[in-house]
Amino acid sequence: MNQKRDKSEHLRRHGILNRRPERVRDPLFLSEPFFDPQDLVQVRYEMLRRVDRDGMSVSESARTFGVSRPTWYQAARAFEQGGLAALVPERPGPRRAHKLDDDVLEALIEARRATPDITTSALVQLVHTRFGRSVHRRSIERALKRAQKKTP
Repeated sequence: MNQKRDKSEHLRRHGILNRRPERVRDPLFLSEPFFDPQDLVQVRYEMLRRVDRDGMSVSESARTFGVSRPTWYQAARAFEQGGLAALVPERPGPRRAHKLDDDVLEALIEARRATPDITTSALVQLVHTRFGRSVHRRSIERALKRAQKKTP
């Protein structure tokens, strides 16, 4: 495996691979090996730096780095609030078991308390019937395990 592919794999694995490197039109990213259009954090930092230090307009910077103006402003706000680390995108998807809110979890715990040998399939059906939500059995198993760890 060559060095460029190794770096691309590393960036992808850490969630910082720029999915559209071909949109980056900044001269440094097109001519200097140090500047890698696949490195999303480097691209976003340079995009912001061009405006802050080089006096480039926001519109021109966004266009040069292949993003929309709202994306430019989101990156600027993130950088202002959290520095370079804030330019690393957050993991996509839900951050918690959003279908299993407190009411649903309480019902699951109560059902398990009332019938200790209740199957996970029956709990899935309970959530669907009572709350109208379709939840995978593994989500229920994980939520109950987390709840069990919290209570002595």
